[in-house]
Amino acid sequence: MAPSRNGMILNPHFHKDWQKRVRTWFNQPARKIRRRKARQAKARLIAPRPVAGPLRPQVRCPTIRYHTKVRAGRGFTLEELKAAGIHKKTARTIGISVDSRRRNRSTESLQANVQRLKEYRSKLILFPRKASAPKKGDSTEEELKMATQLSGPVMPIKTVHTKEKARVISEDEKNFKAFASLRMARANARLFGIRAKRAKEAAEQDVEKKK
Repeated sequence: MAPSRNGMILNPHFHKDWQKRVRTWFNQPARKIRRRKARQAKARLIAPRPVAGPLRPQVRCPTIRYHTKVRAGRGFTLEELKAAGIHKKTARTIGISVDSRRRNRSTESLQANVQRLKEYRSKLILFPRKASAPKKGDSTEEELKMATQLSGPVMPIKTVHTKEKARVISEDEKNFKAFASLRMARANARLFGIRAKRAKEAAEQDVEKKK
């Protein structure tokens, strides 16, 4: 990079056996093969379970900047599992991730994840621990024959964008002053306590005058 403005003339010493300190990536193609083989070995080891791991919940990103985005979370809350009728210990054994720390702040997110769990449970093919002695809740032999290992994420989260139709701007919208409204709302919030205190004092004075 060329020096900018009226600074000191650089005198870098690049003759100090620089070849020793050069970073190369000649192992990149071999590493790519190694990672691929490791993924394949893991898939074979956990088969017929999904390659991508357990089912994840649908959550919103934090902060006002990103809260419009929906993404996959860490695990389902205990409340969501209870509403779906799945025990928290059973959930982990049938490929459902559990997060005991997350809380449900809204009814919408709770209902969406409960629906997600119910849909997953209806599609799930559950292998018996002993093939000779299947238990209640295990899948039938016909369903087991149909089972294949899922390569992508389990029930991927899709963001649906609803496009709004063009329409004529109403008179109320034309006359609305957004900046003034925001300033007024901010002032009302700031002065709420002072106004309440003044109103209380005025009421007390009126009572005293009447006496």
